[in-house]
Amino acid sequence: MYNQPSILVIDDEPDNFDVVETLLDGENYRLYYAPSGKQALDRLSSFQPDVILLDVMMPDLDGMEVCRRIKADPQWRVVPIIIVTALTTKEDLAQCLATGADDFISKPVNGVELRARVNSMLRIKQQYDNLQTLLKLREDMVNMIVHDLRNPLASIVLATEILQLPEIKPEKQQRKLDQIGIAVQQLQSLIDNLLLMAKLESDTMILNYTEVDLGQICLSAVTDVEAIATQKDLTLVSQLPQLSRIIKVDAAIFRRVLDNLLSNAIKFSPSHSQVILKAEYLDAGIIKVQVCDFGRGVPSHLRQKIFEKYEIGTVLQEVSQIGLGLAFCKMAIEAHDGTINVEENSPQGSIFTVLLKDLV
Repeated sequence: MYNQPSILVIDDEPDNFDVVETLLDGENYRLYYAPSGKQALDRLSSFQPDVILLDVMMPDLDGMEVCRRIKADPQWRVVPIIIVTALTTKEDLAQCLATGADDFISKPVNGVELRARVNSMLRIKQQYDNLQTLLKLREDMVNMIVHDLRNPLASIVLATEILQLPEIKPEKQQRKLDQIGIAVQQLQSLIDNLLLMAKLESDTMILNYTEVDLGQICLSAVTDVEAIATQKDLTLVSQLPQLSRIIKVDAAIFRRVLDNLLSNAIKFSPSHSQVILKAEYLDAGIIKVQVCDFGRGVPSHLRQKIFEKYEIGTVLQEVSQIGLGLAFCKMAIEAHDGTINVEENSPQGSIFTVLLKDLV
């Protein structure tokens, strides 16, 4: 949603606010007015300004002191302040900047100059806001990655400790070894996703197209997740063409897409249900691959959002969710000039569909 920039004008003369309002008419700004520095400081949080136009010559608190106080507050020091002043000597202007002001404009105010300086300060503020959003996203991402890494690591540590017990029975020993194998596979998948996504985002990855058998690569992906599916009492079903055919893709990346879609389906499927992998050849040389599950499904308003990085659909307390797998799938398939989408399964669940052009 577009956020309309807001400008706070602090000036003891209402006529000066009227002048600013007239000069900025048509710029689609929200203008707020404070008749004194004290009132502006008391009500700053209610204005939430993106830029402040601050008069210097005011009774009680002059503009210099108001600027100092705003810039001393960590919450507001990033808001650009343009000093509006009748002072013209270089010493006076230097003093304005020394108080923390970001820019100044001389009276009488010129409309062209005012709009240019306001726009310049808004760009600076927008860059700061974007940076803060990125830093917050990175912090959330790191927390999610640490959480996702901790789960399989804890499983490995616990299973290893149990394996060291002298009285452990052979059948239990095998179960713990299987748990370690699954946990290692989860760690490897997460790390591979991060590395491959970084390359795809930076356009440093060149797809290595090779000829692969569609049926074999699908069966191989199903085989590799059988242990995880068995742990959840899920049945894996493969519906593949009887006569397989060679396709041309980056085998490692395409296989990673299949791994992510199958792992995701298993993660969100209830016990004793099915996960189905379908593959077929359509007309005009199109390959269609689908992964179907019978879980909670994806609400219609989230069916695009879940393919964005660090976005998840329905939050489940018992399920580790980092929001990278589907984002990677979308980037990888689009790098192949294909498409991926999700639709509702019947009676419940999700169907993820990949469409690729057969290059062979």
